Amino acid sequence: MKSIYILVLAIFTTFSYGQEIPNLTIKDIDGETTTTEKLLEGDNVKIISFWATWCVPCINELDAIEEVYEDWQDETGVEVIAVATDDARTKKRVQPLVNGKDWSYKILMDENQDFKRALNINVLPYVVVIKDGEIIHTRTGYTPGSEEELYEIVKEHSK
Repeated sequence: MKSIYILVLAIFTTFSYGQEIPNLTIKDIDGETTTTEKLLEGDNVKIISFWATWCVPCINELDAIEEVYEDWQDETGVEVIAVATDDARTKKRVQPLVNGKDWSYKILMDENQDFKRALNINVLPYVVVIKDGEIIHTRTGYTPGSEEELYEIVKEHSK
């Protein structure tokens, strides 16, 4: 019972709506350095998906979104940014996995998990929806079909 309480507490204290994304330096999959502030420029809705190569639900979610991503972009202008949280032991798996999937997302590498820690993320997959640099929605975990709920949130906050 205690472990369930701790999990629920962790999920509900991880974020707060309206919280701004901290400005951090982060590298993309090609090793180019950027900042979270630069990534979040513009007024379109952004989805940041925190994932790892060892997280099957993470990969399933990114695969499901990829199937409809072009339509989402056409209709709402949304941008998906996939942040790999793999550490030094597993980061070498990211590039081959992404190449095999042929995802059209911007892929970032959070090797030291600074971005993940800054948002107090404890569970993967973790999705953050951002509008005007502020968090408007978060979700942990993935079940098939939950990408449709995510799209409804995106539509609601798009131009």
